[in-house]
Amino acid sequence: MDRQKLMKLTLTAMVAAICAVGAVIKIPTFITTAALDSAPAFLSVVFLSPVLAGAAGVIGHFISALTTGFPFGPLHIIIAVEMFIVVWIFGVMHKKGMHFWKWPVALVLNGVVAPIPFYFIISPAFYWTSLTSLPLATLVNLVIVAVAMPVLSKVFVRKEGRVH
Repeated sequence: MDRQKLMKLTLTAMVAAICAVGAVIKIPTFITTAALDSAPAFLSVVFLSPVLAGAAGVIGHFISALTTGFPFGPLHIIIAVEMFIVVWIFGVMHKKGMHFWKWPVALVLNGVVAPIPFYFIISPAFYWTSLTSLPLATLVNLVIVAVAMPVLSKVFVRKEGRVH
């Protein structure tokens, strides 16, 4: 394995570990608890590819679900896939320079669109209730990312030759 691939894999594992730390920081909501597990994955688009950032988001979601006893059982696979897609889209938009639009798109996708399958799988009431808390939890994660991203971007611009 060459050095560059090893570095990317190591960074992905480190982001997943930070997601695990965020997974234990819970935001109480009406249905269940939301966590700060997605903030590191969103932030990692600065130095990882959208695919690797999405993979870190998947791992972060599974760790967060593990800390609460997997309340939705196998449905967490759907949530993890949605997390991958949302972080991947956020990463693609970041890489393409869509620095304004990536924020509302991530908020709407994660806070409103992602729970739509559960409208049909669980119940309409579950979906509408999740809209009272999921967008708020997503907003908290994105605010953390918005505060940290400019600083992290400056660090990786200086070291661009080393990590790409």
